Amino acid sequence: MKVPLNRARKPMKILVASSEVAPFAKTGGLADVAGALPKQLQQLGHEVVVFMPAYPSIHQVGESFVPLRGQFSVPLGASLVSGRLLKGRMPASDVTVYAVEQNEYFHRDALYGENGQDYPDNCERFVFFCRAVMEGIRILDWSPDLIHANDWQTGLIPALLKTEFAGTPVYENIATLLTIHNLAYQGNFWHWDMLLTGLDWKYFNWNQMEFFGQLNLLKTGIVFADAINTVSPTYAAEIQTEEHGCGLDGVLRSRGNVLSGILNGIDGHDWNPATDSQLAVNYDLDSWQQGKAACKAALQEEAGLPQISNIPLIGIIGRLASQKGWSLILPVMDQWLRYSDAQWIVLGTGQPEFQAALSELASQFPQQLALKLGFSNRLAHRIESAADIFLMPSEYEPCGLNQQYSLAYGTVPVVRQTGGLADTVVDARPDTIGNGSANGFSFREFKAEHLDATLHRAVDTYLRHADIWRKLVVTGMGQDWSWSASARKYQRLYEQTIARKLSPQRAI
Repeated sequence: MKVPLNRARKPMKILVASSEVAPFAKTGGLADVAGALPKQLQQLGHEVVVFMPAYPSIHQVGESFVPLRGQFSVPLGASLVSGRLLKGRMPASDVTVYAVEQNEYFHRDALYGENGQDYPDNCERFVFFCRAVMEGIRILDWSPDLIHANDWQTGLIPALLKTEFAGTPVYENIATLLTIHNLAYQGNFWHWDMLLTGLDWKYFNWNQMEFFGQLNLLKTGIVFADAINTVSPTYAAEIQTEEHGCGLDGVLRSRGNVLSGILNGIDGHDWNPATDSQLAVNYDLDSWQQGKAACKAALQEEAGLPQISNIPLIGIIGRLASQKGWSLILPVMDQWLRYSDAQWIVLGTGQPEFQAALSELASQFPQQLALKLGFSNRLAHRIESAADIFLMPSEYEPCGLNQQYSLAYGTVPVVRQTGGLADTVVDARPDTIGNGSANGFSFREFKAEHLDATLHRAVDTYLRHADIWRKLVVTGMGQDWSWSASARKYQRLYEQTIARKLSPQRAI
């Protein structure tokens, strides 16, 4: 059902450019945003199209992609490289998706690299993608009001609009927004790759595209975009500091007047315990106690854990990477497995040293730790429904979605206060419990002893204070974690950015 557009608002034409889009291709939260936000914007009455690379996986979703007639060619350094556009549709919507087909670049087993190594031609691949988006606008004869670029893979688009395409009909009034999903991934390449961009060497300077002697495509997007945002308000502030700025804090501070943070939402069609087809039992705010108990028993049986209802089940889902706090989790988990009855279930894959350590613990404590190395969408949903506690002590976290899934599913999160985790999880203290805002447990210092103490607080509350635990669950499940509120904030940001583009001197 479409939400009526506010009559005071003019419908906008929005092009979303992303290197990954759920459900067609995904490695992380970028894909979730690029898959969910366009549908919400369309619900608000706007015309939205999505551009992405044509990976083999786009044909595995059940939606058909039809090639547009003819090929196109774009300059790439001294060469012309050909491709074509495939036209498809976002599932359960009328949002059009254009997949850029170039088999040499995109018909590969993975999106960005294999065996722990990036593809050596990643700069070439995504410079081509950026130019293909620009060419797609010409082919379709469809000029958007704004291009929403995402991460370094689309960072060249704002630069192309401000340089090579400046003053060109169809392109001259297009505004750009760059969303930074994770500042740690910047698209740093050999300086000679500047030739691939086709832009003048004069732009390869410390104020624009150069970064310690290399070409930096994320910095390029930050400098040239009309507006920049990231995926939570706290992360927007953190990345302007030396501690979290990954070397780009200076350029981000210089653009602070057009930098903001909008918290990601979650897709209520996929993540709703009342309708989730992956669950053993569906439940809602009125039936969560019986529903979660049934889901817990089913998962314990499936995972080979003893079916004990009155001990806490702690869930972890995600990359086994330093960023996710595994240097804290492993020593804490080791002690809890030895001296506590709590059960653990872990789903993820990542750094070999973390996989090896977890495998060793799982072999030592098979009645307490269930480990699944890899990823399973079905198991992720079942863990969120079955676990009592979800652990996410990230070193940094731009937004995070799993803690929002957990809150929606009545699973109480234990997190570190950083980025989006700080914006979504309210620590259970006497004052926050009293005013009804508490929905989880959190700590600030990135130390194992602080994680351990916070986990003890959570488990003690679960075992000894059932009334408080019920309050935490009910508060989390009662909050709106959907994309609806976030999409309206993006709508406002688009309007501001377009107005600034068309009237540069006007204060917004």
